Amino acid sequence: MSATVAREGAAGRAWIESLPDRIESLTRRWDLSPDGPYLHGYVGIVIPVVRRDRKCMLKISWQDADTEHESDALRAWAGNGAVELIDFDRADGALLLERLDARMDLTSLPPDRSIEVAGQLLRRLSIVAPSWSRSLEREMESMRTELPERWQSAGRPGADSLLERACRIIDELGPSSGDRLVNTDLHYQNVLAGQREPWLVIDPKVLAGDPEYGAAPLLWQPFPAIRSRRELDRRLDILIEAAELDASKARAWTFVRVLDYWLWALEQGLGKDSARSAVLAQWLTGSEGVPGPRHSPHR
Repeated sequence: MSATVAREGAAGRAWIESLPDRIESLTRRWDLSPDGPYLHGYVGIVIPVVRRDRKCMLKISWQDADTEHESDALRAWAGNGAVELIDFDRADGALLLERLDARMDLTSLPPDRSIEVAGQLLRRLSIVAPSWSRSLEREMESMRTELPERWQSAGRPGADSLLERACRIIDELGPSSGDRLVNTDLHYQNVLAGQREPWLVIDPKVLAGDPEYGAAPLLWQPFPAIRSRRELDRRLDILIEAAELDASKARAWTFVRVLDYWLWALEQGLGKDSARSAVLAQWLTGSEGVPGPRHSPHR
């Protein structure tokens, strides 16, 4: 939870200090009994609880643009491919969820099978986006403005043609992006084993747009290891088939997101992530070479 204080400052500290009272109020109101040690992630806390003999999880998250619609997305999916939402309190940023097996995620499967399962879930969750959804088109308007500025601030870490390619894709695909509900944070650790279904998605962060925009995290995550452009192509092909994606759009949106993540990793001082993103960006252009940095004060 220290990341919340580092990220949000005094407001984050005040939110953390408020958690004991929030938890007490919610457990009383929802008739919950604690049932195990607390867990926490980057923006929230998760507590195993029991409600009327049913094992559940109480999740309380810091509310921002990424988390504010988590309950809405889970309601829209109604347990179809995603964790079931039992109850929620928007004011407290609280969700009462069915309990899944936090010890078993998709990294427990062989790599090809994990990609296939994730792709099938990506497709199932790509329902028509509800009216409350933020649009990918609007997000891309902001990214189109910010990418060149961030590229310069990062010291132009690669060939400028990579930035130009990303901007061209945004100009071409952004205004015509689709109307599907896209989980932009679908990755292997965010798919847990369940009882209703073998695998269920947790922690969604959603936009309205092209399903292909959701593919990138399944390629840039440390698992599965991707050691060559040929291996990237093979695994991307598995994902495209399983999720029934448009291959050209999947590659294009993945390139944009990899470049965006590359710059974010540089900004955060994440050397391994930035190096991996640089290689992925180059592979996605069809070249085996690694983009040579012009100069970067972050390296």
